[in-house]
Amino acid sequence: MDFLNTIIFSIVEGLTEFLPVSSTGHLNLTRVILNIPKSDFFTTFEIFIQLGAILAVVVLYFKRVMASSLIWKKILVSFIPTGIIGLIFGKFIKNFLVSNEYITLLALFLGGIALIILELLYKEKEHHFENIEKIPYMSVVLIGLFQAIAVVPGVSRSAATIVGALFLGIKRKTAVEFSFLLAVPTMLAATIFDLNEANFNFSSDELSFMTFGFIGSFITAIFAIKFFLNFIKNHTFIPFGIYRIVLSVLFYFLIIE
Repeated sequence: MDFLNTIIFSIVEGLTEFLPVSSTGHLNLTRVILNIPKSDFFTTFEIFIQLGAILAVVVLYFKRVMASSLIWKKILVSFIPTGIIGLIFGKFIKNFLVSNEYITLLALFLGGIALIILELLYKEKEHHFENIEKIPYMSVVLIGLFQAIAVVPGVSRSAATIVGALFLGIKRKTAVEFSFLLAVPTMLAATIFDLNEANFNFSSDELSFMTFGFIGSFITAIFAIKFFLNFIKNHTFIPFGIYRIVLSVLFYFLIIE
């Protein structure tokens, strides 16, 4: 690792954490491109830059969330399915799935197809839920189950929650914002789990990389969130679906093979 790699990873994380393209998958594929081996440091580095992206949500939505305790109640209820699955299968996911490039590419490819099909079938209606506060508790639990699918690298936590929300009759912008907020407890829980096993015997250079990566992902995520919210006002998720398919095919033939 060096500072150039740190900048690249922080930008990749900040751009992809909240877009329906899989940040974990992109970080994994970026690591392959840069020929950086998995290590205790790199695992912890990934955690810190993800926290930077999550902080962007906290900053952007702080006033709104503080004004409505009902939003956080529903977000925390929605997190429960993922939390349970993470506790049971966390070590298996970390040891056998996260670094598997084939699983990542397959998930990117199939997820792209799913996004395209969703958009061809989805029709937003007037009676669909426009406010998070009005979403029924059963629906937020089901959204949490959709998010749990994203324990597979390449699926995309954002895509899974958005798809689930749209199928449950939630308007597009509200589905995206729910996905943003649900990322906060989800990523915090994942961070606590990973840091509990992390080795903190890092050099001063490595600590600097983590600090700069955290700041870089935070700044990039601020712009990515604002871009995504503006994009969905006049566009569908089909471009993201096409991007996922093209990316997975290119990586398979140019890198994996």
